[in-house]
Amino acid sequence: MNILSTSCQKLVCLSKSIYISAACLYRFILLRSNPLCVQIVYFISISTLGFGFLKALKPLGQTQKNLDLFFTSVSSTTVSSMVTVEMGIFSNTQLIIITILMFIGGEVFTSLVGLFFIRSRLKIDLDKIASSHARLASRNPFIIVDRFHLEDEMVTNEVHKHESLSTTNENLRYLSMKYLGYVVIGYILFLHVIGVIGVSLYLTIIPSTKQLLKNKGLKMLTFSVFTIVSSFSSCGFVPTNENMIDFRKNSGLLLMLIPQLLLGNTFYPPCLRLCICGLGKFYKKRECRYLLKHSEKVGYKHLLQRKHTIFLVATNCGLIVVQVTLFCVMDWNSKGLKGLNFYQKLIGVLFQSVNSRHAGTSIVDISILSQAILVLFVVMMYLPPYTSFLPLKYDGKISENSKKMKKRRGKVTENLIFSQLSYLVIFIILVCITERKKLKEDPLNFNVLNIVVEVISAYGNVGFSTGYSCELQLHPETNCENKWIGFVGKWSDEGKIILIFVMLFGRLKKFNMDGGKAWKLH
Repeated sequence: MNILSTSCQKLVCLSKSIYISAACLYRFILLRSNPLCVQIVYFISISTLGFGFLKALKPLGQTQKNLDLFFTSVSSTTVSSMVTVEMGIFSNTQLIIITILMFIGGEVFTSLVGLFFIRSRLKIDLDKIASSHARLASRNPFIIVDRFHLEDEMVTNEVHKHESLSTTNENLRYLSMKYLGYVVIGYILFLHVIGVIGVSLYLTIIPSTKQLLKNKGLKMLTFSVFTIVSSFSSCGFVPTNENMIDFRKNSGLLLMLIPQLLLGNTFYPPCLRLCICGLGKFYKKRECRYLLKHSEKVGYKHLLQRKHTIFLVATNCGLIVVQVTLFCVMDWNSKGLKGLNFYQKLIGVLFQSVNSRHAGTSIVDISILSQAILVLFVVMMYLPPYTSFLPLKYDGKISENSKKMKKRRGKVTENLIFSQLSYLVIFIILVCITERKKLKEDPLNFNVLNIVVEVISAYGNVGFSTGYSCELQLHPETNCENKWIGFVGKWSDEGKIILIFVMLFGRLKKFNMDGGKAWKLH
């Protein structure tokens, strides 16, 4: 009995030690970790884990190379939708794994994880303040009625009042961030549930779409969930080889996906602010008021100030109008839109233009579009999602990030960091070096413009690709077969590895948007 009791005590002590060690490690990671390092570890870990599952689960087609499976996993996690193999080879279980990777790799979900880290750090600071106040309150000093001691006591009381006010503000900030987390979770769940129900009903009502999925061996629920998650996370994957080309006449389905593409991407900040404003009229009014007035103090980069939000909406609408207009002028009668009526063409052009801003779903083969449209798409893919071309005035206030960047510019490492465009040029040069043999032997497929489109698409985490055509080969290969894969699918292993780095770099580009300031061009 004594031996059993001693063993139980040792087990309890061991459990407490493990718990304390884990808590200390958790606090250390929260307080000392660098956000860039955390996200690098996050994306690499998720990509590796996803590759393991895809490798363990056999595809429907022939066995694929490990590099191609890892490429697919990275592409899903970074929501880039670059493909080196046909999507039709993946089994239903593998499609579910890819769906999970897209969901946890999407910007809205990862920002929610980041918000949790920020809130946890603030909670630790509040706990420290509360514990220090508790220690002061536990003391019982002698009260000496003396003029000097009264003056000291008055000063001390003023300090305590200031500290109390500061603590109250920090506590309100913490409660507001906690409430913001619930709002984001509700936002994600609501749009996904509504989207899946809408797509499922459409597929049920329209017999042709249901029959198309049946011919391809796809389950309706898997297709609905996969497509909605892909659209909301701005990935661009579709579980069919032809992407959305087979559904280009289904304008109703395209209209359902357009809000998902916008609300999970460029229009997320305005909609988030609108949700907070609407909820603030009925529930948690104090927290909502704080979130709307002190968006910078919250530290959630998707919660923008009111002026910035208005400018962002105007800019995004303007960019869509420009794309739709130029597309209609240049490619209204193109082969990709052949067989569509006026209404279907208009909806298709709108859908394609919306996807150029970091989504990547396509109803046409972009390789047959005019060169002017390809160049326009390259520019759209390069622009960050929250680009605003209108002037911003913040009443002379400088954000905390701007202050930090100004302090850091003096460091040697900051002076050595290049701009985003400089890194892209380096990546394009490296790809041209690895594919130099094919650039000579197959110049119609392997040309610099196609390489630029592929690299910029990977950097912008978009997924547009010119693909590869056997008909364009100057020296036709006897065993060449046209497949629904991206242009990168025909690259060498070295080129694919470079594009993996480009996708990861593009997913983390927000940490280097201020790079290259040391270079002065006169």
